[in-house]
Amino acid sequence: MSESMDFLFSEQLFHHLQDGIIIMDEERHIYKMNAAAKQLMGWDEGDVVPYCTYCENRPLDCGEPRCYLLANKGDIPYFSSQMPNVAEYMVNIEMSNVLVYEEEATHKKYYLLMLRDRTLKQKEEEAEWSRLILKRLTEAREDEHKRLSQELHDGIGQSLYSVAIAMDHLTNTIEEERLKTYIGEVRQEVGKAMEEVKFYSQSLRPKSLDQLGLLPTIKSLVQSVEKKMPNLSIRLSVHGEHAFDQLSSVAKTNIYRVVQEAIHNIMKYADASLVDITFHKTSFGLSMTIQDDGVGFDVEQHKNGLGLIHIVERIAQLEGTTSIESTIGEGTRIQMYVPNKGLNGGVEWTYS
Repeated sequence: MSESMDFLFSEQLFHHLQDGIIIMDEERHIYKMNAAAKQLMGWDEGDVVPYCTYCENRPLDCGEPRCYLLANKGDIPYFSSQMPNVAEYMVNIEMSNVLVYEEEATHKKYYLLMLRDRTLKQKEEEAEWSRLILKRLTEAREDEHKRLSQELHDGIGQSLYSVAIAMDHLTNTIEEERLKTYIGEVRQEVGKAMEEVKFYSQSLRPKSLDQLGLLPTIKSLVQSVEKKMPNLSIRLSVHGEHAFDQLSSVAKTNIYRVVQEAIHNIMKYADASLVDITFHKTSFGLSMTIQDDGVGFDVEQHKNGLGLIHIVERIAQLEGTTSIESTIGEGTRIQMYVPNKGLNGGVEWTYS
């Protein structure tokens, strides 16, 4: 490769790096800088790099340079501090330096100073902590739902069942028709209460989700909805069904809740006659689509609705993305994608 080509590539690399790069001498005069450094700090070639807040105030040994990086001769890979930009606004900076050139005649030294804006990194860390906290809260909420579901089923549900059995036996021993009719009516109310308890227990946390898996539980939900709403038809299509056994518990819970929330919204608002739910598992991740032929809505106007927010949040917890499209009079389409890292909790897939 020619020298001109070497120079061209080195210049392009220098100016396209996202980290700020500065070439400075021992007096911290800027000899050269890339676009990222200028954008971050606002300095120009010929300016003097100011000291960071740590170097400004640190105690010095006799003859020691004030710059902490120069004092350690590049042995410090990175350290963080604050440094004023051209507007004297303090910027959180992660920095390092290395000696890159020394003139033979004058022994003048030139250093490469690398600057990295920690603000973006801090925002990323804060966002990661927020996701982690939300994940832990969701897990805690699901654990509580599981406990309450068990209490409803094993406690109130079993008590009502015992009352129903006792009333059935009592009815068989009573001969007076008026009293028998009255007990029969009460028995019907007890039966309704049992159905309500079963419904709420299932809504809180379906046992089948832990016992049978995600798809059987969704199929059970679909059948239950179609039984309650005979005018609503729900078609479920699954590609790569065998791979669903490998989903983590968190993924199963969140995906089930998303489907449950979407169907609940359709039942409540959409006035739809047909719903298509499609799952497509590939070696890279899981695509999900929930589409109805209902009345539709203005997405921008209702984007802060709790139902939509919960769907987006649950998919985001799995590091996935959500797209919601709706047209008035033409229905709604929710498309979601979750990559493998969000589905398996860090375990490698054996998808084929």
